[in-house]
Amino acid sequence: MTGRAETFVDVEGLPVRVSHPDKVVFPRAGITKLDIVTYYLAVADGALRGAGGRPMVLKRFVKGIDAEPFFQKRVGAHPDYIGTAVLHYASGRSAEEAVVTDAAGLAWVANLGCLDLNPHAVQASDLEHPDELRVDLDPMPGVDWSQLVDVAFVVRDVLEDHGLAGWPKTSGSRGIHILTRIRPEEDFAAVRLAAQTAAREVENRAPGLATARWWKEERGESVFVDFNQNAKDRTVASAYSIRPLPDARVSTPLGWDELRLRRPEEFTMRTVLARYAEIGDPHAGIDASVGSLSGLLALADELGPAEKPPRGSDGTGRRVSTMPLIEIARTKTKPESLAAVETWRGQHPEVAALLQPADVLVDGMRGSSSLWYRVRVNLQHVPEEARPAQERLIADYDPWAGRATDPRG
Repeated sequence: MTGRAETFVDVEGLPVRVSHPDKVVFPRAGITKLDIVTYYLAVADGALRGAGGRPMVLKRFVKGIDAEPFFQKRVGAHPDYIGTAVLHYASGRSAEEAVVTDAAGLAWVANLGCLDLNPHAVQASDLEHPDELRVDLDPMPGVDWSQLVDVAFVVRDVLEDHGLAGWPKTSGSRGIHILTRIRPEEDFAAVRLAAQTAAREVENRAPGLATARWWKEERGESVFVDFNQNAKDRTVASAYSIRPLPDARVSTPLGWDELRLRRPEEFTMRTVLARYAEIGDPHAGIDASVGSLSGLLALADELGPAEKPPRGSDGTGRRVSTMPLIEIARTKTKPESLAAVETWRGQHPEVAALLQPADVLVDGMRGSSSLWYRVRVNLQHVPEEARPAQERLIADYDPWAGRATDPRG
């Protein structure tokens, strides 16, 4: 590695160390580690509006954007200006996580290799009652941006009809996040129920365009209104997070009047710096728009319980899919998973020609400290007599190898 071993940036009188400041993190864009720290200092007010005061998981890209990050829940050694909060999970485990409250904290986590910020939906002062409801619009393969935007406006209407204000931002990848500030009155189960109810109502209003179906193979070419991001153990990339794409794309807050006119690829680290300097943060008013979940929870009673997926009869309690699925690979990295798909297509060209874009399912799965990838194919569009049987996996990565217990049971 070339360049300086370290430098220090002055953040409101605090010297924050930046190791290897000249390390190139985004080769195509020519962006260094120090550039990333400088970016977060420039957009600090907006970034803290999304992540400040909240416990966060440290998602560290220590080997660069082309390698899988690892997830660090326990904060470890930290300076005095980094707060902490101990989160307790249903598994019985707990973790003392980092809490960033100022610009120096943003610089500190950026120095650790955290490109995006991943806060929980609670304040450190009240860990059991979320103050934010999160709607994550996730387009299935084959869905274009215009369909995603159409669904976003349906979400806005559903929220407004139930006394809530939605604030949109690009996810920094393919999706849209809609954030809603709520009074910290309900527990995680109630907030997740409210989010699921909103998702079901969006599906009711936009059938075919949007779906609340949790199981990926049942969604088709639609926008998944992901309500499960409101579970206690979930985090999402918050406003102004840099995402690990070659162009250093940013999860960018937008006004509703911009949503149909702009595209995610417009918002990179450099363009957002200029935008922020010119117009500030479009989400500046989000904290003044706090609402109640009472309307959505009343709607939940009206709609009744959501349909539950069928379970197996073998005593395991595991879900049985209604779709003809085969698994083709388990891989450590996403490029390996995509390569496995191409290998399988080459082995079954006639079958592959019958597939729709949404029939190839590449799922990022959470391992002990990093993601791994499961690759499946939905054969719903293939005549039954032409469907290949389950075969030996093209790749069979075991994310639990070497662990004393396998969480899969």
